[in-house]
Amino acid sequence: LEAPYNRTINDVATEEGISAATLYNWRKQARGRGRLLPNSSPTTEGWGSAEKFNAVLETAALNEEELAEYCRRRGLYPEQIRRWRASCEQANERSGQETSRQPELSKADRKRIKELEHELRRKDAALAETAALLVLRKKIQAIWGDEEK
Repeated sequence: LEAPYNRTINDVATEEGISAATLYNWRKQARGRGRLLPNSSPTTEGWGSAEKFNAVLETAALNEEELAEYCRRRGLYPEQIRRWRASCEQANERSGQETSRQPELSKADRKRIKELEHELRRKDAALAETAALLVLRKKIQAIWGDEEK
């Protein structure tokens, strides 16, 4: 099922004498563990980003003829592979641009954090003062007795 063979489940089931249902279950378990295996979906709409990236990796070293053969076996068009490759390259460029913008964002974040910490300290002090006054009132009432009596 995996590269470089990329055989279908039915081919493997026939050749090895294993039921197709068992192979589908094994493939599902392997995907659950993070293995990149081809999707059984005949259209690429069901393909996830990891499967598309895997297809780009598998076809990176192929010439046009081998790429066409790969696409025929997978039900793809070479143009789809080219678009996916371009998307992968652009994703790397975008992450570099976002990283350079990160310090600007963190400066504003640091200012906001400092303001919030100041407000928290102020409220904490007010709460401590109120608690101290309540404790003091209870002690005074205990020593001098209840004023209401």
